[in-house]
Amino acid sequence: RRLLRKCENKLFPNTIVSIQIYRDRIYVGDIQESFHYCKYRRDENQLYIFADDCVPRWLTASYHIDFDTMAGADKFGNIYFVRLPQDVSDEIEEDPTGGRIKWEQGKLNGAPNKVEEIVQFHVGDVISCLQKASLIPGGGECILYGTVMGSIGALHAFTSRDDVDFFSHLEMHMRQDNPPLCGRDHVAYRSAYFHVKDVIDGDLCEQYPTLPMDLQRKIADELDRTPGEILKKP
Repeated sequence: RRLLRKCENKLFPNTIVSIQIYRDRIYVGDIQESFHYCKYRRDENQLYIFADDCVPRWLTASYHIDFDTMAGADKFGNIYFVRLPQDVSDEIEEDPTGGRIKWEQGKLNGAPNKVEEIVQFHVGDVISCLQKASLIPGGGECILYGTVMGSIGALHAFTSRDDVDFFSHLEMHMRQDNPPLCGRDHVAYRSAYFHVKDVIDGDLCEQYPTLPMDLQRKIADELDRTPGEILKKP
């Protein structure tokens, strides 16, 4: 017995390295051109590419987050999330043609719609795998990544605006008051290829207890906290 070819699409730029499926959407990762969002129309037996990324990415790992969001990593040591805008997603779902008319026209030599980059962070090592997991029983889920050199890291989403404000200010003070030994700018390192976006460097914040006590008190006073309250923060 043989498998029958039902339909095909030959418009992907280079080589497909990952395929993720959720409902009637197919999320295709290209080795050089990041993600392509596809839709399968049963009545027409066709695959349409209705959205793609405008930034070329050499994918090494990918993971499906939700209906509109994908997480990926490239060979230059970056991890990033892209999301289809909500209005575009609703339009595709409500369109009886599934975006076929726009797909035939295209935009910027690609799909008619473009995904938005919502998270960008330079890890500094080539990420080989991505996985969603919970670190403790009953705890919130985070995105775990493993690298070629054997390190394991996690990206955890903040649940409150207060935590975001606190850790972003702590990171800012750590950048100013605790420069690295080599003198390299922290922002420049985390933005080696693309500017860091909506990610707080936990490794940098964890260096707070290693600072001299007078410097700890100085940073704590500027944050309207005590050093003990900062150390108790998860």
